[in-house]
Amino acid sequence: MIRSPIRTIALCVASALFVLALTSGQFAMGRNQAGERAMTVQYLEIVTPMVEETCDVLAGAHGVEFGDPIPEFGNARTASLSSGGRIGVRAPLRADEEPVVRPYVLVDDIEAAVEAAKAVGAEIAIPPMEIPGQGRFAIYLLGGIDHGLWER
Repeated sequence: MIRSPIRTIALCVASALFVLALTSGQFAMGRNQAGERAMTVQYLEIVTPMVEETCDVLAGAHGVEFGDPIPEFGNARTASLSSGGRIGVRAPLRADEEPVVRPYVLVDDIEAAVEAAKAVGAEIAIPPMEIPGQGRFAIYLLGGIDHGLWER
């Protein structure tokens, strides 16, 4: 499959803007301005065939440092976010995996969150699964968008 350079650039720009929102506190932990519990992005996953280039752009723009590949995260190179979460950049794991930016939202009860997604018609791509020492995650598809859930 031939990838459009415009699509690749758009994916990198979208990734950088999302990281900017994360690092600016827009998705910070705790309470929002109304005193309600705020949504927290625990892990932001970027799947791209241009791993090194994407890490370089994000590191240069945001002053973060990406570590070595982590096998439990699909060999993603990760960096810490000021919110306490992480961002990971990895290559596709199979030939038909498309580039994607997938936020994993922190939930208290991943089983209940998966059931809520199913109730509105989401397709569960990956049911709750443990990453030893990291927590549990799940992926669902809804409206053409990949959504991630994370439970610590």
